[in-house]
Amino acid sequence: MELDIRVLKYFLAIAKAGNMTQAAKDLHITQPTLSRQIADMEKDLGTELFVRKRRHLTLSDSGFLFQQRAKEIVALADKARREIAEQEERIGGIVTIDCVESVASRLLPETMSAFSRDYPLVCYELYSADGNDIREKIDRGSIDLGILLEPVETAKYDFLRLPFYERWGIALRENSPLANKEALTTEDIQGLPLIIPRRTIVIEEIARWLGMEADSLNIVASHNLPTNGLLLVQQGIGCLICVQGSLAIRPPQGIRFVPLAPERITGHVLAWKKNHAFSTATTRFLQFIQSRYNNSAPPIFP
Repeated sequence: MELDIRVLKYFLAIAKAGNMTQAAKDLHITQPTLSRQIADMEKDLGTELFVRKRRHLTLSDSGFLFQQRAKEIVALADKARREIAEQEERIGGIVTIDCVESVASRLLPETMSAFSRDYPLVCYELYSADGNDIREKIDRGSIDLGILLEPVETAKYDFLRLPFYERWGIALRENSPLANKEALTTEDIQGLPLIIPRRTIVIEEIARWLGMEADSLNIVASHNLPTNGLLLVQQGIGCLICVQGSLAIRPPQGIRFVPLAPERITGHVLAWKKNHAFSTATTRFLQFIQSRYNNSAPPIFP
């Protein structure tokens, strides 16, 4: 089946409005035309995308899945149009970047500010995410660049090592008996209720540090962003294994970060899809970062 971007936008408009009549008004087309287009698409897909209840429409299970993919396709099409349009004008367009919540978050505002002095027409789309989400978006082509916290599988990407480094440790409530220690040893941590990143490669690394099997860890919750994990710490649900920069971005009240002993240090990489044709704006931005953060740049800690 050939998917028409225009019809995908019709489908998304109906899903948003929940009503065929209102969607037709929003799209400035007739309702019979809209109904026929959606009916033809459902026929081609071999499934109903909406549950029809009188005048109200809700997404079916297939409709929810299709909505997610339709949004991605429409976003990629819009992105392609912007990239083509910018070739006809001065260098502008949008650079899309995902970044983990760490000290590397400081890279973006400083770099964008400096880059914008030479390229004021360039705009940015910034997202916070964990390594799994960032890599998936790079693979799909829905973002240009991703800043990842190691360990990370870099074989399938082009990447630049950044001079941003993090100390791993435990975030716990200030009234915890362990909060006054200078560092926490393996013995201190074993048995604690742990809140950990959801990434399998990170869980395995943490277990290796503690000399335990991953399934022996007392894991009470996992998260995709440290912000969510810190909220659980504040409620006394557990202790968060995280990097120090997670707290440095927005220091939470009543929580203290205690580093691990022996010290565990990890770095960052800026990754992008191999053999990918970037827009002029993204190409220039990437070149700017490469020149700004080369191998001679001094290491930066939180």
